[in-house]
Amino acid sequence: MRDEMALGSVSQLWRYPASSLAGERQDAILVGPMGMAGDRMFGLVDSSDNEIARPDREAKWHKVPRIRTRLANDRDLEIAVPDGDWLSAPGAECDRAISAYLGFAASIRPFGQENAPPAYSGPVTAARYSKAPIHLLTTASLARLKALHPEGAADPRRFRPNIVVDMAAVEGSFPETEWIGRKLAIGDLLLTISEPCRRCGFTIIAQDGFDTDPAILRNLVRHNAHNLGVYCTVDRPARVEIGAPMRFI
Repeated sequence: MRDEMALGSVSQLWRYPASSLAGERQDAILVGPMGMAGDRMFGLVDSSDNEIARPDREAKWHKVPRIRTRLANDRDLEIAVPDGDWLSAPGAECDRAISAYLGFAASIRPFGQENAPPAYSGPVTAARYSKAPIHLLTTASLARLKALHPEGAADPRRFRPNIVVDMAAVEGSFPETEWIGRKLAIGDLLLTISEPCRRCGFTIIAQDGFDTDPAILRNLVRHNAHNLGVYCTVDRPARVEIGAPMRFI
């Protein structure tokens, strides 16, 4: 039986065309069986050893989340380093700009030939982890984190969600962490909440508008077993828009 009481509504939609780089906000997006269209199609590697970017573990990558990304025509990657112009990627000009910004030779590469542009014949790379189809985060959990750490910036960009749902705060609770196994409808999209999202050192790194803050992760470790937000599998693909209501099924 369907619960017709809406829990909240979609306030932000994000895709991340290149892993570890800044995300791209959307007003509406198609969610397929494996996740957001255009999500995590490319990676950034150290050209000297082909190691993929690890901002969560290595300081040399800490500036990477400030590199902006967007997809033209939902397919063609463009990137911009801070104070730089938009450049097509992958490509030599783009790689030169990123390398100059980071201070060492780095390169944007597709995750497998299936994500490469049609005329691309350069090297590819493999993702360092298998991404979940959808990462969902509620403003209620962000409010709980803010209550625990009032001086910190509980900005959703720290956590790289695909869908942010605006819902009323639940005192003393990170609510979606308690929904594992439940089914949700977000507009026409149907999801099953599969597992909590365990946080890593990426969450403490500075980005535009907020500073490095180790207490963000310490509070999640202490109060929610390292977790914030949830991963979801897709039961019925659909187009999702800002304002779509979220309900339990």
